[in-house]
Amino acid sequence: MLGRLSWAAIPLDQPLPLYAMGVVGIVILIVLGIVTAKGWWPYLWREWITSVDHKRIGVMYIILGLVLLLRGYSDAIMMRTQQAIAIGNAQGYLPPDHYDQIFSAHGTIMIFFVAMPLVIGLMNFVVPLQLGVRDVAFPTLNSVSFWLTASGALLVNVSLVIGSFSRATWWGYPPLSELAFSPDEGVDYYLWPLQISGIGTLLTGVNFVTTILKLRAPGMTYMRMPVFCWTALATSMLIVAVFPVLTATFAMLLLDRYLGMHFFTNDLGGNQMMYVSLFWAWGHPEVYILILPAFGVFSEVAATFSGKGLFSYRTMVWATLGICVLSMTVWLHHFFTMGAGADVNTVFGIMSSIIAVPTGAKVFNWLFTMFRGRIVFTTPVLYLIGFMVTFVIGGLTGVILAVPPVDFVLHNSAFLVAHFHNVIIGGVVYGALAGINYWFPKAFGFTLDERWGKASFWCWLIGFYLAFFPLYQLGLQGMTRRLQHIPDPSWQPLLLVAEVGAIVIFLGILCQLIQLYVSIRTREERRDLTGDPWNGRTLEWATSSPPPAYNFAVLPRVETIDAFAYMKRRGLPPVEPTYEAIEMPRNSPIGIVNAFFATIVGFALIWHIWWIVIIGLLAIAVGILVFGWSENREHEISAGELAHLERARLGLGRPA
Repeated sequence: MLGRLSWAAIPLDQPLPLYAMGVVGIVILIVLGIVTAKGWWPYLWREWITSVDHKRIGVMYIILGLVLLLRGYSDAIMMRTQQAIAIGNAQGYLPPDHYDQIFSAHGTIMIFFVAMPLVIGLMNFVVPLQLGVRDVAFPTLNSVSFWLTASGALLVNVSLVIGSFSRATWWGYPPLSELAFSPDEGVDYYLWPLQISGIGTLLTGVNFVTTILKLRAPGMTYMRMPVFCWTALATSMLIVAVFPVLTATFAMLLLDRYLGMHFFTNDLGGNQMMYVSLFWAWGHPEVYILILPAFGVFSEVAATFSGKGLFSYRTMVWATLGICVLSMTVWLHHFFTMGAGADVNTVFGIMSSIIAVPTGAKVFNWLFTMFRGRIVFTTPVLYLIGFMVTFVIGGLTGVILAVPPVDFVLHNSAFLVAHFHNVIIGGVVYGALAGINYWFPKAFGFTLDERWGKASFWCWLIGFYLAFFPLYQLGLQGMTRRLQHIPDPSWQPLLLVAEVGAIVIFLGILCQLIQLYVSIRTREERRDLTGDPWNGRTLEWATSSPPPAYNFAVLPRVETIDAFAYMKRRGLPPVEPTYEAIEMPRNSPIGIVNAFFATIVGFALIWHIWWIVIIGLLAIAVGILVFGWSENREHEISAGELAHLERARLGLGRPA
């Protein structure tokens, strides 16, 4: 009746999961109690849960990413503490089985449910505003995409309470992820949530490719688009190109596990290395899916806070497209050591070095943009400077690892761990935090507190260097990756430094929480009444903060790059524009309904409860059919109503 599910799935004999489960449960109950006591459910349902507004969805993506950052960080600090104390005869506090689960969960959550939601959230919020349009091409599909991602995140975290998570690392290599070595539900808790969230991400890619190519303000040619839109386009094209590869790879591994097939088992014609190649054919473009939007954020920050246009705009565009193409040609450097052959290794080593060229061009563009500019050292600018220093170091270590003979020595060492975090934290995380600080006043109508923002930056910067630079040295000394126990006591001093760094990063996260609390408490003092708190250059600053649901009552006409800066120099027309009726999509519950049943189906597939799988799939099909046949999916805002809304909004001097 319940497949493999039984009371034994609840870890009653393991104190750490029980404590974690208790803390999470208490927090959830407190939040639900507050929402219920305040009577916020109708508002949340109407304005957020069923919303198809790209701005609301973008904010929810970012909230999801930040919440999961706490979970992913908790795994990281547990592993770092274990390595700092489990040395010599000491065994630490995490048994190998639990350590392996934490290791796998950390990578899975940080890549798929922290980094991806943060960059997609920024794209969701910013791109339609910068394009001067009212929403993405498929608003309801956008809601479905978000809720499928949230569904995958929920399923991964359910493994904390019911059953166990994968022990096969976040990349799930066979044969460790095959039934012979992982017969329990752990690998299934890895595969099914990523299949569900991967569908949501693929739909996002399709949505944004369509939006950017087909929906732009009048006069906005490709070479007048903001750089952030170009990076979002490149990211979305990569998503469309490579996420089907990951979906197919996971589908084959699931067939191995569920139906006894042999795609990756080296039996009956299977090939374990095929999984590795297919996974990294997705995995390395994924690095650029994450970093390209961060490059776009820093391009906007550099231009805005230097008070001048971005240096060599066309170079930035072509560098972005060059990275997009070259990212598809470097995946094999992830397994130089696995016998591909000298000729193949040489080609991919050369390509892995060449891809550093357009990235280096971007760094020089940011530097020349700031050169002789009137730089305002806000929190986003500090993240930009910290990024350029940190990411260049990470890029240089990447070029070192692109040399196959060097990679043979360093590949399985802590050196590689340091390099990877060097580019992900120094690039993606810094970029996301810069973007959040930069566009927060546009989203909520008031700026974030600069003192706590800068304190958070310094903690993130110092904490990163303390946490990961010792790993470069440890890697050179021979410390391998994925160690639950440290055999060499001479490594302990550097591991303790890394532990201190992880604690300093936690202080950075704490400063962010305090920054948010202080900013909300003092929001009346920091209201953005102009819609343009930074003297911005692109179209998102041409509307109020926060923008109305329709973004622009009249679509702006674009005549050059940095369209809003040009409008301000030319002078805005003093007369009221002529309004025309517009159509806006209605809210839809299809996203949350689909995610609800997708979560049930995913859980049932993990535990082999086939009758629930059938019911859940039928429910999803019925929901899609009902939505597909519905006709009342849009509502019209008449010209008179639009004029009334605009006069009320602008007459108050602040958003209505």
